Amino acid sequence: MQNQNSKASSLGTNQADNDDLPVGCILSRREILALFGAASSALFVASCVPTAQPTLNTAAATAIVLEGPTVAAAATAELATVAAVNTATLPSCVVRPELTEGPYFVDAQLDRVDIRADSSTGTVSAGVPLQLTFNVSEVSNSSCSPLADAMVDVWHCDALGAYSGVTDNSQGFDTVNQNFLRGYQITGANGVAQFTTIYPGWYTGRAVHIHFKIRLNAGTEQSYEFTSQFFFDDTFSDQVFTQEPYASKGQRDRLNSQDNIYQSGGDQLLLTLTQNGEGYAAIFDIGLDLSDTSTGQADGNGSGGPGRGRPPGG
Repeated sequence: MQNQNSKASSLGTNQADNDDLPVGCILSRREILALFGAASSALFVASCVPTAQPTLNTAAATAIVLEGPTVAAAATAELATVAAVNTATLPSCVVRPELTEGPYFVDAQLDRVDIRADSSTGTVSAGVPLQLTFNVSEVSNSSCSPLADAMVDVWHCDALGAYSGVTDNSQGFDTVNQNFLRGYQITGANGVAQFTTIYPGWYTGRAVHIHFKIRLNAGTEQSYEFTSQFFFDDTFSDQVFTQEPYASKGQRDRLNSQDNIYQSGGDQLLLTLTQNGEGYAAIFDIGLDLSDTSTGQADGNGSGGPGRGRPPGG
């Protein structure tokens, strides 16, 4: 892990802005339904795949132009049928946009469920407890099946907006050789990976978020990589941030509506939280189209430590 701090050299003053660059393209739910089509169209799953729109019959197409009452009614009925069929065949696990890795990824290869502590000091990051559960699926033939042996990485800032393992003078932290709030898990046969962490804080220029990355290996080579970010309801964050240690940082400067990453599909990545003891829990379902080599390419800017796939024996 001798190179895990290659990002530790001072990041430029605009690095938080670089964290805001979207990756790929995002479709609305209506567009996604159209992509599925009335029959068995090509799937759109965390990717962008060109495909034909559902085809109306001649009468329906004419109705759009002529707007005759009888023909228009037929067109409306056909559109409703197409939408109903598409909705019925849409797998529950699909549609999660891929977003930028950002400047703070460090491939620290920390295999652990509880990512709150710094492993060198044992110091646990203070904050509201958060249990994250990933349900990772492979999507093919319009259906979902659990995806085993996927490496799921999670990393995010602490309650005061600092990431571990990096230096960023513009944000005011130097945490080289620390590794709090980072870690990975391998999905089991049921496609599940779980983490114990804290509700993240905020830093200048970004809405509240958590980064994640899902990787697969074929032998010793990485074969697929999907990177994105979770977001949180602003009203919920406001409530959490009235508590310490969050409150000591003051008023945050960026809401979801002001964050250009969120505007690129963040509404599809909002976590739904439930009360869990003194903290909260969230379950996140995601389907991956492993045949999509464009989305599955390695992401990011080459930072991190040894290897970008699963560690040996992991």
